Amino acid sequence: MEATLQALGGILLRAVPTFLLVLFLHFYLKKVFFQPLEKVLAERDAATTGARKQAEESLARADKLASEHEDAIRKARAEIYREQEEVRRQWRNEQAEAVKAAKKSAAEQVAAGKADLAGELEAARRSLQAESEALASQIALRILSRRAA
Repeated sequence: MEATLQALGGILLRAVPTFLLVLFLHFYLKKVFFQPLEKVLAERDAATTGARKQAEESLARADKLASEHEDAIRKARAEIYREQEEVRRQWRNEQAEAVKAAKKSAAEQVAAGKADLAGELEAARRSLQAESEALASQIALRILSRRAA
């Protein structure tokens, strides 16, 4: 057992320089390789995070502008529809006035036509009355002249 412990002690004694070399290599690589690598990765992560943050902010601004533009378009459309409705209402009023004036003109023309017809009717009655009296006189003269003869 003593030989085994002595062999083990010899192995450990020969392993000490290797252990120290590995320990030195660990700290050396940590200082020379891994710290700069971690620094570059941290800068890269910060840049990526910053770019993402800027992209999110830009997207938020774009969404806000899009919603503002949609609101402006919606308001403009509402204004256009209101103006169109106002124009239609004016056209309907003008058309109603034109129809009213046409009806009034037609009524006046009908009244004038009726007055003309009434005048012509009265003139025709007088003419017929005069002619009927003249005819009656002629008929009466002929009848009387036949009886006298």
